[in-house]
Amino acid sequence: MSTLLDSGFIDLFGSDIGLAVFLPCAFSVCGFFRCGDVSLAVSNLDMHALFVLGDLRAKLVKLFQSRFVYITEQNAEGIYVAEIDTESALVVDDKPGLKLKVGDHFSASVLPSREGGKMDIRFREIKLTVYGLGDYAFVETADGHAILFKEGHSVVTVFAAHQQLQEGLTKTLKAVTAKAAKWRKGELVTFKASE
Repeated sequence: MSTLLDSGFIDLFGSDIGLAVFLPCAFSVCGFFRCGDVSLAVSNLDMHALFVLGDLRAKLVKLFQSRFVYITEQNAEGIYVAEIDTESALVVDDKPGLKLKVGDHFSASVLPSREGGKMDIRFREIKLTVYGLGDYAFVETADGHAILFKEGHSVVTVFAAHQQLQEGLTKTLKAVTAKAAKWRKGELVTFKASE
């Protein structure tokens, strides 16, 4: 301690109390910064979640390489359908930040959570959180390919069509969703998740 006093280190922080508070906070050997009740849980994005959810985000990016992408939300109340033309909606792939943003309305972000990691997906009023295996399914059809996300009794589909769907839009998109999700009397009874 006398070498710290001689070097002027204590004078820099004002007193022994300042040093006693500063050292444990600044030089914590934990995987995250912690000082009292303030903590940044950057370590809570574990490697498994980073791999699984990062890969899922990369597959979403590939879907948005198609010109026409359709977003649906299907639940007991019915189906909501929207079309995104990627020629007019800017697609921003933030690889280091593990984020995808399409136009002003669609975004997907991999974030830390208590469970190790999560992906938040937003499209207009649609908001859902994916925690990993069991929450999504990959579907291939003659018209394109899709990723389906399940949260509760609702399924959100992101479908990349080979060409713009002109006729039978709702019927085609319901058929895509039906490849992995089954409803009975308005309730979701089966969801075949991808492993």
